[in-house]
Amino acid sequence: MQTGSCECGAVTFQTDAQLPDVTICHCGQCQRTSGHAWASVSVPSDSLTLTNEAGLKWFTSSDIARRGFCDVCGASVFFERFGKGRTAIAAGMLKHPTGLKTGKHIFLADKGDYYEITCDAPQFEHYD
Repeated sequence: MQTGSCECGAVTFQTDAQLPDVTICHCGQCQRTSGHAWASVSVPSDSLTLTNEAGLKWFTSSDIARRGFCDVCGASVFFERFGKGRTAIAAGMLKHPTGLKTGKHIFLADKGDYYEITCDAPQFEHYD
C-alpha cells in the first residue's frame, strides 16, 4: 500500500496498485499548473482511495482531461484523462522512500528553455 498527501494534508490518498516508473511531463499546461515539469505515476482509478478529500477541487483543463488540486495549500495532486480509467498522482505527494525511478520524459516540444534533461530515460517530443 502506498500513501501520500498534499503539503497541508487536506488531500490524502492511498493506492494498492503496483506503481510504474515516473513520467515527467514537460507540456505547457503542466508548467503553468505546477510551475515546472510535472512528475507523476499513473494508476488505475479504481485502485486509488481518497482518505481525505476536504481540500480536493477539480479543474477541467481541456476537453480531454481534468486536474485535481488542493484548494487549501495549492498543491497540484492529480491528473485524469476522461474515459481512460487511470489517474496520475504527483510523484512528490507519495510517502518516501518510493523506490521509483524516472521512466520517460514526454512533451519535450514544450520543454522550458531554462533547464536540460540529463538522465538516460527515453524522451518523446509528444505523447498520446
